[in-house]
Amino acid sequence: MTTAYYTHDDCKRHEMGSWHPECPQRLQAIEDQLIASRIKDLLDCRDAPLASEASLARVHSADAIYRIRENCPSERSEYDHFPLDADTALNAYSWKASLRAAGAAIAATDAVLNAEVDNAFCAVRPPGHHATAKESMGFCMFNNVAVAARHALDVRGLKRIAIVDFDVHHGNGTEDIFRNDASVLMVGFFQHPYYPYCGTEQPASNMVNIPVPAHSQGQEIRSLVEQHWLPALRAYRPEMIFFSAGFDAHREDDMGQLGLVEADYVWITRAVMQIAGEFAQGRVVSCLEGGYNLSALGRSVAAHIKVLAGLD
Repeated sequence: MTTAYYTHDDCKRHEMGSWHPECPQRLQAIEDQLIASRIKDLLDCRDAPLASEASLARVHSADAIYRIRENCPSERSEYDHFPLDADTALNAYSWKASLRAAGAAIAATDAVLNAEVDNAFCAVRPPGHHATAKESMGFCMFNNVAVAARHALDVRGLKRIAIVDFDVHHGNGTEDIFRNDASVLMVGFFQHPYYPYCGTEQPASNMVNIPVPAHSQGQEIRSLVEQHWLPALRAYRPEMIFFSAGFDAHREDDMGQLGLVEADYVWITRAVMQIAGEFAQGRVVSCLEGGYNLSALGRSVAAHIKVLAGLD
């Protein structure tokens, strides 16, 4: 298996304050673990390009794009921040980082569809799955996976896309963008009740939302995946699968209260990769979402990538 690894130093320049858990050190922790695990040299490492505004506009309103582009502080004021909500802010480099994050997802999609690589992982920030069509929120600027999925549908001509979201928080932005869109199936589990406090009331027919209570453990999650995700994915027969890969459901991560460990991410990745092999020619793109305990994040991403790359 050839796995592309997309990232860019611009994604480390976006920051929302020294106190903020969605910090540049997240990407460094991942890279350090990949090096320590002797995985990085086995990946096809690529720089994330800049997404075009036209690509963003396939899923985001003009106002949402304008709000990010025009409100970043000047680079002369690199320590200034512009608040988008109570826990999401822009600094001088947020616009470029956001374009790199979405651009990585698009480039990874093209590389996989062009058969340059078998699959890809995008180590990018800011994350994306809380960003709705009209609003940035929850640490997210643009919805990277949604932008890439829409590119696969509208530009590359695919008919059926699946999005698998295993972040501890519900991907409300992705649901907002693709609600009732028959060309997209989204499956996810998430801690409930918990931020963003949605995903349980009248989900659309193309959403397989699985709310789980705090302190749920890996075996419980695996059983729910087997009961709900896998039958839905097989019935849908996706032509490509995207992971919204958040690792904050790890038991060491204080941003949630679920009990997953690296072995659970391995199991989930393998199960979804099997579906991709059956129906989607193995075509998978995975994009980083949450994960805030640096050690657990690095270990979990390494475990996830090892499965993508056929190293586990």
